[in-house]
Formats: sequence, structure tokens, C-alpha cells
Amino acid sequence: MSDFDYAGDLSPQEAWEMLKSKKDCNLLDCRTFAEWQFVGIPDLSEINKKALFIEWQTFPVMQKNDNFLQEIVNSGVDKDTKLIIICRSGARSRSAAEFLTTQGYNNCYNLSEGFEGGHDSRSHRGNVNGWKFSGLPWKQG
Repeated sequence: MSDFDYAGDLSPQEAWEMLKSKKDCNLLDCRTFAEWQFVGIPDLSEINKKALFIEWQTFPVMQKNDNFLQEIVNSGVDKDTKLIIICRSGARSRSAAEFLTTQGYNNCYNLSEGFEGGHDSRSHRGNVNGWKFSGLPWKQG
């Protein structure tokens, strides 16, 4: 039995390897529209995949997206598909993974370092870990 209420945490490199090697594996970016537009998005084109973009919380109030589950259902993701969920730093994506697991999505993973990673000693993101820091493909939104 796992220590998590979801499939588990992955590093950016582990997530990338799973996305590359598993046909039934998708990346769900649950950040906000503003983050996608201004910070950038994961680029899966070199592995012939496209990320799903569904907000867990809505900007600017950052309240939970009441349509989150319905948007997941509408995306066509099967409940047995491996779903790697990414946010800025791993907190929202963990909450989303826990929630989706309670809804019968059995293979939800949290990308624990997120897209931008944790804070460095100057409280800046992007300098210590995360998708971008790991050199994985991304582009401006």
C-alpha cells in the first residue's frame, strides 16, 4: 500500500520518462490560465503528445474550479490512464491528484517539483528544481 492517497510523487525526469515510454500516460497542467500564458507550458511535441490544461483553482481569486471534474471527463481521459499532474511547485497538483483518485482515477501522479520548482535562498523559483530547471521541453504560452 502506498503512503499517498494517489499513485505517488514523480520527479520531472521520472515524469518525462513515463510520458515517453507509456502510450497510456498524459500530462495534466492544473495551473491557471495566467500561468500558462505568462510563465510557459510543458512542450510534449517531441514525443507526439499534448498536455491537458485544466485549472484546479481559478485566477485571480484562486478558488477551486467547480468544473474541474467535468472538464476532466470532457477531455476523454480514461479512468485507468496514467495521469501526471503538474502545477507551479507541486502543492495544487497533489491536491488535484488526491481529488481525482477519490473520483475513481486510479493512476494519478503528482509531479512533486512542479513546473517552476521551489524557492531558492532569494525566494525566486526556477533555480533549484522543477520541470524548467531540469531542462525538459517547454515553451512560452
